[in-house]
Amino acid sequence: MAASAGLRMWIAGARPRTWPASLVPVFVGTAASDAAVGDGVVWWRAGCALVVSLFIQIAVNYANDYSDGVRGTDADRVGPARLVASGAASPVAVRAAAFASFGVAAGVGIVVAAAVSWWLIVAGGASILAAWYYTGGRSPYGYRGLGELFVFVFFGVVATAGSAFVQDAQLSILGVAASVPVGLGSVALLISNNLRDLPRDERAGKRTLAVRMGDAPTRVLYAAVVAIAVFSPLYLWLLRPWAFVGLLGAVAALAPVRAVLRGARGRALLPVLAGTGRLQLVLGALLTVGFLLGT
Repeated sequence: MAASAGLRMWIAGARPRTWPASLVPVFVGTAASDAAVGDGVVWWRAGCALVVSLFIQIAVNYANDYSDGVRGTDADRVGPARLVASGAASPVAVRAAAFASFGVAAGVGIVVAAAVSWWLIVAGGASILAAWYYTGGRSPYGYRGLGELFVFVFFGVVATAGSAFVQDAQLSILGVAASVPVGLGSVALLISNNLRDLPRDERAGKRTLAVRMGDAPTRVLYAAVVAIAVFSPLYLWLLRPWAFVGLLGAVAALAPVRAVLRGARGRALLPVLAGTGRLQLVLGALLTVGFLLGT
């Protein structure tokens, strides 16, 4: 029983609800590759890309838990308790879990790079550094309002266009274009999280973008980011006509956007976080199907 409880604790610490941010880019990027409608997907490469992306996400979650925990910025939370802040696990153990996850991502990434291009090592290395320094190091960029920018770049452009690159060994216009709604989905998830934590982050000196902008502008930003993401099929159909099916994802955006614009706060924003994650999954699935249908 103790071992089972311990495993559940570590799984919870890996924050499974955030995993869509790592899975969606791989599915969309793979479907956006020329191989998906041409020679056929190289599935082992796609599987490796999925492992790399997922374990970087898990690593950044543990790294965030560790860094925020030792700084004391997770002591007063609305959402689920964190491993370090709650005392469920020691900082050393959580840091080790983060490094182990980075190690899995790096090891699998090297295998793919050997088969495709060593440029993937550069992209992977930059992603790992960005994951650690989000809340780690002496001057974490997540504490300076730059989290949304880096999330868009690494969980959007790099992960999506990179997954297409893994298939074709070249950057594709569609892969880069498709990275925009994918990246914005992750940005919306982070904005909703930081909006929920805004008062506590402000007291703790964590200068997220939400803290810097203030409550009302952050709500407008969330709605704008979601709107751009869900209406992106209006330009993606120029590259793959069936991409327009992604417009159906707008339905999943209604509830979270309505709640944010109506002023939901604190625990009332927890359904917004869940709804934003579902939106990301729905939009990603629709775009994947639309791309696979081809021309």
